Amino acid sequence: MNQLNWGTPEALRELLCEVVSWRSMTLTEGERNFPSKVEAKLRGLGYFQENPTHLLLHDADQGRRFLTALYKHPNAKETIVLISHFDTVNTEEYGDLEDFAYQPEELTNLLHGRLDGLPEDVVQDLKSGEYLFGRGTMDMKMGLVMHMGLIEKATVEQWPINLLLLTVPDEEVNSAGMCAAVPKLLELKEKYDLTYKLFLNGEPVFSQEPGDENYYVYSGSIGKIMPSALFYGKETHVGEPLSGITAPYIASFLTQKMEWNLSLQETIRGETTPLPVTLQQKDLKLEYSAQTPYRAAALYNVFLMERNAEEIMDIFEKVAVNAASTCNQAYMEVCNEQYVDPVGEVQVLRYEALLTHAINKFGTEFVEAIKAAVHTNSEWDDREKSLRIADTLMIQCQELAPAIVLLFAPPYYPAVNSSNDELITQCVEYVKEQGLAKFNLFVQQVHYFNGISDLSYVNYQDDGEGWTVFKSNTPVWGSGYSIPFDAMKELQAPVLNVGPLGKDAHKRTERLHLKSAFEEVPVLVEGMIKMMINS
Repeated sequence: MNQLNWGTPEALRELLCEVVSWRSMTLTEGERNFPSKVEAKLRGLGYFQENPTHLLLHDADQGRRFLTALYKHPNAKETIVLISHFDTVNTEEYGDLEDFAYQPEELTNLLHGRLDGLPEDVVQDLKSGEYLFGRGTMDMKMGLVMHMGLIEKATVEQWPINLLLLTVPDEEVNSAGMCAAVPKLLELKEKYDLTYKLFLNGEPVFSQEPGDENYYVYSGSIGKIMPSALFYGKETHVGEPLSGITAPYIASFLTQKMEWNLSLQETIRGETTPLPVTLQQKDLKLEYSAQTPYRAAALYNVFLMERNAEEIMDIFEKVAVNAASTCNQAYMEVCNEQYVDPVGEVQVLRYEALLTHAINKFGTEFVEAIKAAVHTNSEWDDREKSLRIADTLMIQCQELAPAIVLLFAPPYYPAVNSSNDELITQCVEYVKEQGLAKFNLFVQQVHYFNGISDLSYVNYQDDGEGWTVFKSNTPVWGSGYSIPFDAMKELQAPVLNVGPLGKDAHKRTERLHLKSAFEEVPVLVEGMIKMMINS
């Protein structure tokens, strides 16, 4: 039998530290270069030297690529897809230690001299020697490293099942990598006659509440959507305030009613989504002047479990109509007190209605030119472009003002859940039993991974056409952002997330539990796969 490169906890730790050292913040050159480094590592395995076409890089967007590595047993069709992402968030919060954020061993040692500036729970974990600190250690390069170890072992031991390692960029922003990978998964399925049996992610265990030390496996992943609004008032001089109506005034009514709105919270299987909050609210006026601000925008974060985009838009519209009514009433009271005529009533319309109005007024070519002009601004991301397209159309259609225009801004993560699947039940029971028997580890099942993951783009279950409402009301759809809903429906296999224990993702105290990462979880996942082979 060939010698394993990554067959011991020490070797996995060394591999993790090397992989973490490859800086890969989202939308940087490091992210673009990262997959070729993983490819070089995997290319060193005998199997991929003998089967070079099974290890490939594929184009995503903006010069970024994703990697697929297929271990194909000659007599097997059943295939487990091992999913991970390799991008990380930025490292500014590390301050003068930023240069060491990607050097886990060095950073962990340095932090011992900085105990005074750390929270008490972090100090305890640091002193315990049970954690490795650094950007990407937890979220989620350990997941990728574990999958690399699994695929190496499968090739050497010739497991009678197929493993397809998929690692993608951009999970932290738009999941462009996973969206690009979906049609490739279908292509590989056809080419190699694969039957997808399980989509297995390796995202880390997130605490359910502060101080939570429990270990979880996840049989689904929470969804996220961003209902957003453009507020368009009527401009005036500050010396004549009631000759217009400001956009911030209108916006304040909707934001009050959206923030922490219980009607947008779901409880399924005893688990509850976090309440909606405002992610951004701003004036679209670019300079200071004595003209009142008449254009503003807001992005609201909503988590999902069973609802789809259509249901969210329906609720959002009801909330907005109620907000507009309250706004109009308050505005009328001021106008009556001041003996002035109102400039109009704030109406609510969806982006698709604004788009239809603009096309009827100016024609399709004119509207497409507006969209194209917005897309030429490289400094604006998809969220800003969404708002600016709606804003530019409203500038041309001011007869609709004052108004609240409802739209969706990217990204959209559909919720996914496989808790009722028989295979998932078996897998969860296996991890629970073996975790307790081998490591005295108490494993609990969570039905929706609360950290958002790329599992949202497989096993899509929307029976109706709920996603078309998202498409119709997302201004950048098709020209800057899209989701392969039809292809996602074809990737029908249950989902599961089994990853290492860690803490403080996206914080300067991000850290990975060493025993969980290098001793417990790889053994449990390997055993689970072998259980699937034998069952």
